[in-house]
Amino acid sequence: MARVKGALNARKKHKKVLKMARGFVGARSKQYRTAKQSVMRAMAHAFAGRKQTKREYRRLWIVRINAAARMNGLSYSKFMNGLKLAGIDINRKMLADLAVNDANAFAKLVDTAKSKI
Repeated sequence: MARVKGALNARKKHKKVLKMARGFVGARSKQYRTAKQSVMRAMAHAFAGRKQTKREYRRLWIVRINAAARMNGLSYSKFMNGLKLAGIDINRKMLADLAVNDANAFAKLVDTAKSKI
Protein backbone atom coordinates (compact mmCIF):
# COMPACT_ATOMS: atom_id res chain seq x y z
CA MET A 1 0.00 0.00 0.00
CA ALA A 2 1.28 3.44 -0.90
CA ARG A 3 2.18 5.92 1.79
CA VAL A 4 -0.11 8.94 2.05
CA LYS A 5 1.33 12.21 3.22
CA GLY A 6 -0.89 14.62 5.17
CA ALA A 7 0.62 17.84 3.91
CA LEU A 8 -1.89 18.43 1.13
CA ASN A 9 -4.95 18.03 3.33
CA ALA A 10 -3.38 20.03 6.16
CA ARG A 11 -2.55 22.85 3.75
CA LYS A 12 -6.15 22.90 2.46
CA LYS A 13 -7.49 23.03 6.01
CA HIS A 14 -5.06 25.78 7.00
CA LYS A 15 -5.85 27.85 3.91
CA LYS A 16 -9.58 27.54 4.57
CA VAL A 17 -9.24 28.74 8.17
CA LEU A 18 -6.84 31.56 7.26
CA LYS A 19 -9.22 32.70 4.51
CA MET A 20 -12.04 32.92 7.07
CA ALA A 21 -9.72 34.88 9.38
CA ARG A 22 -8.94 37.50 6.74
CA GLY A 23 -9.41 40.95 8.22
CA PHE A 24 -8.65 39.87 11.79
CA VAL A 25 -5.97 41.92 13.56
CA GLY A 26 -2.37 40.78 13.94
CA ALA A 27 -1.50 37.12 14.46
CA ARG A 28 -5.19 36.20 14.37
CA SER A 29 -5.06 36.44 10.58
CA LYS A 30 -1.51 35.14 10.06
CA GLN A 31 -0.85 32.17 12.37
CA TYR A 32 -2.94 29.06 11.99
CA ARG A 33 -3.42 28.21 15.65
CA THR A 34 -4.57 31.65 16.79
CA ALA A 35 -6.59 32.09 13.60
CA LYS A 36 -8.38 28.79 14.24
CA GLN A 37 -9.31 29.85 17.78
CA SER A 38 -10.53 33.25 16.58
CA VAL A 39 -12.56 31.74 13.74
CA MET A 40 -14.18 29.22 16.08
CA ARG A 41 -15.19 31.99 18.45
CA ALA A 42 -16.40 34.18 15.58
CA MET A 43 -18.53 31.33 14.22
CA ALA A 44 -20.08 30.77 17.64
CA HIS A 45 -20.89 34.47 17.94
CA ALA A 46 -22.31 34.51 14.41
CA PHE A 47 -24.62 31.60 15.23
CA ALA A 48 -25.83 33.30 18.40
CA GLY A 49 -26.13 36.63 16.59
CA ARG A 50 -28.53 35.18 14.03
CA LYS A 51 -30.85 34.18 16.88
CA GLN A 52 -30.47 37.54 18.63
CA THR A 53 -31.36 39.43 15.45
CA LYS A 54 -34.73 37.67 15.33
CA ARG A 55 -35.38 38.55 18.98
CA GLU A 56 -34.44 42.18 18.48
CA TYR A 57 -36.72 42.58 15.48
CA ARG A 58 -39.65 41.08 17.40
CA ARG A 59 -39.00 43.51 20.27
CA LEU A 60 -38.88 46.42 17.82
CA TRP A 61 -42.19 45.38 16.22
CA ILE A 62 -43.85 45.08 19.63
CA VAL A 63 -42.63 48.56 20.63
CA ARG A 64 -44.02 50.06 17.43
CA ILE A 65 -47.36 48.28 17.75
CA ASN A 66 -47.64 49.34 21.40
CA ALA A 67 -46.93 52.99 20.56
CA ALA A 68 -49.49 53.04 17.75
CA ALA A 69 -52.11 51.20 19.81
CA ARG A 70 -51.68 53.64 22.71
CA MET A 71 -52.16 56.55 20.31
CA ASN A 72 -55.53 54.97 19.53
CA GLY A 73 -56.41 54.47 23.22
CA LEU A 74 -55.53 50.80 23.76
CA SER A 75 -52.58 49.00 25.32
CA TYR A 76 -50.56 46.41 23.40
CA SER A 77 -51.80 43.42 25.37
CA LYS A 78 -55.46 44.43 25.10
CA PHE A 79 -55.03 45.15 21.40
CA MET A 80 -53.49 41.75 20.70
CA ASN A 81 -56.16 40.04 22.82
CA GLY A 82 -58.90 41.86 20.91
CA LEU A 83 -57.40 40.81 17.59
CA LYS A 84 -57.26 37.21 18.74
CA LEU A 85 -60.90 37.32 19.90
CA ALA A 86 -61.88 38.87 16.56
CA GLY A 87 -60.14 36.03 14.73
CA ILE A 88 -57.68 38.32 12.96
CA ASP A 89 -54.36 36.60 12.40
CA ILE A 90 -51.76 39.18 11.35
CA ASN A 91 -48.18 38.73 12.42
CA ARG A 92 -46.35 41.40 14.37
CA LYS A 93 -44.12 42.33 11.44
CA MET A 94 -47.12 43.27 9.30
CA LEU A 95 -48.85 45.03 12.21
CA ALA A 96 -45.75 47.13 12.85
CA ASP A 97 -45.56 47.99 9.14
CA LEU A 98 -49.21 49.07 9.19
CA ALA A 99 -48.63 51.11 12.34
CA VAL A 100 -45.77 53.02 10.72
CA ASN A 101 -46.97 53.36 7.12
CA ASP A 102 -50.79 53.16 7.17
CA ALA A 103 -52.26 54.71 10.32
CA ASN A 104 -55.85 54.59 9.04
CA ALA A 105 -55.82 50.83 8.47
CA PHE A 106 -54.21 50.34 11.88
CA ALA A 107 -56.89 52.51 13.50
CA LYS A 108 -59.56 50.27 11.93
CA LEU A 109 -57.85 47.23 13.41
CA VAL A 110 -57.79 48.94 16.82
CA ASP A 111 -61.51 49.70 16.54
CA THR A 112 -62.20 46.06 15.68
CA ALA A 113 -60.14 44.91 18.65
CA LYS A 114 -61.96 47.39 20.95
CA SER A 115 -65.35 46.09 19.87
CA LYS A 116 -64.38 42.48 20.63
CA ILE A 117 -63.02 43.13 24.12
